Amino acid sequence: MKQKNPAVKTFLSAAIVLIVMLFLTGLLTYLIPNGDFNAETMTFTIREEQGIPILTWIGAPILVLFSESGALVIAIILFLLIIGGSIHLLKETGLIEGIILAIVKKFKDNELVLLCMLVFVFMALGAFIGVFEEVVPLVPLIIILARRMGWDELTGLGVSVLATGLGFAAAVTNPFTIGVAQGLADVPIFSGALLRLLVFISVYAILVAFLFSRTKKHRIDCVENELTSKQDVSKKAYGFFIVLMLIMFMLVGATPFVEALRDYTLPLIGVIFLVAGIGVGLISNGKPAWVAKQFVIGAKDMSPAIILILLATGIKHVMIEGHILDTILYQISQNISHTSPLIAVFIVFIIVMMMNFFIGSGSAKAFILMPILVPIMDLLGIGRQLGILAFQFGDGFSNVLYPTNAVLLISLGLVQVSYGKWIKFILPLQGILMLLSIFWLTVAFTIGYGL
Repeated sequence: MKQKNPAVKTFLSAAIVLIVMLFLTGLLTYLIPNGDFNAETMTFTIREEQGIPILTWIGAPILVLFSESGALVIAIILFLLIIGGSIHLLKETGLIEGIILAIVKKFKDNELVLLCMLVFVFMALGAFIGVFEEVVPLVPLIIILARRMGWDELTGLGVSVLATGLGFAAAVTNPFTIGVAQGLADVPIFSGALLRLLVFISVYAILVAFLFSRTKKHRIDCVENELTSKQDVSKKAYGFFIVLMLIMFMLVGATPFVEALRDYTLPLIGVIFLVAGIGVGLISNGKPAWVAKQFVIGAKDMSPAIILILLATGIKHVMIEGHILDTILYQISQNISHTSPLIAVFIVFIIVMMMNFFIGSGSAKAFILMPILVPIMDLLGIGRQLGILAFQFGDGFSNVLYPTNAVLLISLGLVQVSYGKWIKFILPLQGILMLLSIFWLTVAFTIGYGL
């Protein structure tokens, strides 16, 4: 019997999960009262109409394109097409293989050093700069490097997208979570960084140990004659690519400090990779028809990821159209204000983690939740800094867990790893991170963090 294509299996497993979640969210609009919650006056009003038509559930992945967030979804889709085409071009020219070959030769006897370096770089991108979506173009490159080192795909995802996601959670100066939340809570921007730096170090140590242990237990064969580039790539092509990558990293590094860049980072990265792919293709091959053909092949390979993105954003669309988010927020405010301070901190952590399933953006959740949490923190005598820490943990660690997270879906699709396989890989680490989060929240509460 002919076995099913691994890529098809990966796509179907993720799509089935998302379709089930989409219909369950639609059912919730009938089970949870639809209402409007005013965070300033802490008042809640039930809406007359309850639930949304089933056609809205089914059509949500398309309807979301015409909603307020439609422009962002379309931008992400275009970004994926450009990245897919450009990366495929760079691979076909042999440039990526050449770069990976040089790294492997340098670190083939020091894989722990390479692992530590990669994890630190990607975690730092998330923790200090707030990078997450922007790592997607780098994932295929890291996967190739991982395979050449004898690591499996999950380890490759671990040192790239997983490390970035955990860095985002163990943020020290992340402007999109820490910066926004502290601004809304009227707390000095990036204050309390020492404790967060200790959190970063502890998460870094745990992730390195987790991944290094995997490299010893799950190795793949790496044939020596595979470590050759497909073509003889000219120094001019390498130089052109390196210059563009330096420009990209400078752009990413400047984003937290130049507000005007924040809304354009992803499009600019897409343009840089487009120029890199086409430029290297023309320098190496010189035939526009070949370059165009390879770009289209790579872009077409991204189509399954686009379908998954539409399904994931459709879930959020159904939740918003059903007006159940306000009801949930109102119940949260009522429950937290009538509990003990430490338990309240844990509840905030769990609630943010649950909301992250539907609303992936850390900044968006901060604007929704902080106006509600700040007065409750003050009422219970909890430092606002501690409430922000609970928000940070809840927002970040689950980014690499939920099937509604666009970055995770894209990354799994690029590597053809099923969501089920990813969950089996990530759950033990998520359990450790849950306990670590509770530990640091308890320590912060005990020492009066932020008071």
